Amino acid sequence: MGKKSMIHADSELEGLTLTVYLYVAKKAKPVGPRDVMKGTNLSSPSVAYRHLQKLEDAGYLAKNEYGEYIIKRKAPIKGNVWLGQNLFPKMWLYGLVFLSALIVELVILFIHFGVEDNEFKVFFLLLTLITGGAAAVFGVEGWLQNRRKPSASSAE
Repeated sequence: MGKKSMIHADSELEGLTLTVYLYVAKKAKPVGPRDVMKGTNLSSPSVAYRHLQKLEDAGYLAKNEYGEYIIKRKAPIKGNVWLGQNLFPKMWLYGLVFLSALIVELVILFIHFGVEDNEFKVFFLLLTLITGGAAAVFGVEGWLQNRRKPSASSAE
């Protein structure tokens, strides 16, 4: 007798189940096992159905009156945040914070550049270099993280 794999509502989605979940979330409309099979390149509708069932049992998906699956609630996905129907790396949000700070610093530097002494200019130039570096690091890390996540849009 095989051990049945169950996903608990607070556990991390992974592997094909995560790929199926991301596909359904990206579609933003009811999908059936055949659609999921084609969209995620699974071997058969029964494999897709098994993953859809796991997600339904965990409370992430629900069946509508036609037997198709829709998103019931957003699954927490490590290192990412949901903005609407899109999943973004948290690193991009951190990079956006630093980019905003960099823009403010550059505006202050531009306004005060002609009237301030060299100490101020050097301090603000170093500050903008550090802030710009942080924005770049978070942006690149977010980009790398985004490349590693499973693609849910292969059939769209």
